[in-house]
Amino acid sequence: MAAEDSLTDRRVIRGRISLMLFITAIYMVLEIAGGWYAHSLALLADAGHMFSDIASLALTLFAMWFAQKPPTSTHTYGFHRTEILAALVNSVSLIVIAVFIILEAWRRLRAPHLILGPAVMAVAAGGLVVNLTGLKLLGGGAHDNYNVRGVWLHVMSDALGSVAALLAGLAAWAAGWTWVDPAASLLISLLIAHSAWLLLRETVFVLMESAPSHIDVEQVRTAMAGVRGIQAVHDLHVWTITSGRVSLSAHVLVNQPAEQQSIRRRLAELLEHRFAIRHTTLQMETDAGCGQDGDCGMGA
Repeated sequence: MAAEDSLTDRRVIRGRISLMLFITAIYMVLEIAGGWYAHSLALLADAGHMFSDIASLALTLFAMWFAQKPPTSTHTYGFHRTEILAALVNSVSLIVIAVFIILEAWRRLRAPHLILGPAVMAVAAGGLVVNLTGLKLLGGGAHDNYNVRGVWLHVMSDALGSVAALLAGLAAWAAGWTWVDPAASLLISLLIAHSAWLLLRETVFVLMESAPSHIDVEQVRTAMAGVRGIQAVHDLHVWTITSGRVSLSAHVLVNQPAEQQSIRRRLAELLEHRFAIRHTTLQMETDAGCGQDGDCGMGA
């Protein structure tokens, strides 16, 4: 039942991403034209974010589709990590875009350009509506899926860029402050780069098979060792296959060989209910001579 619900959720998310891709592509063209006409870096920067959004949305859709392919004899875990790779690409692209905008914003701060405030405000307001719609559509899947979070960050950066463009247009129209346009772009780009860096770090941790940040491995070891009938737990590994899919493997030294199956069942229940770890590989051992990090190879 849980697998069916997960599949339905993924279909809903894919549908929302497809809709957002269509809306974003249309408005990007309008924003490029508006930014060129109004001489606004903030608008052109926001359009650049939208272009990266289109690539990110397309990549995310492909990754979600490809990740559902069944395992093969050479890819025994399946292709779930395709989504992690897509998140990696999304985070790197955000950082690259932020760097280019920061450089251009610095150049314009030194030599401000005249911008057409009302035109900037009108185009930015439309872009903000598009981006807020995207945040609403994608928000449900951004917390549990690195891939969706990557594209959500792209859309969030666009929303911030639209706010910056609105403020820049208002400042230029009401007070003639043309420096606000590049200054706002600079600030937003720094925020975007920071968020992208956090996502990049998380995806690299997954690819390096680090323990998930929300799981304390020593707490897991202690909880497992506290199960009745277990003498010791060693060679414990916890890692993430993809978003929401945590795996664990361990060697478990038991006191009574006859209780191995019941101990294995109790361990599986403990790991699922307390730590949300459902994919486990447990090597049950009965040789008292097993070391703390050795491979006994005598388990059942």
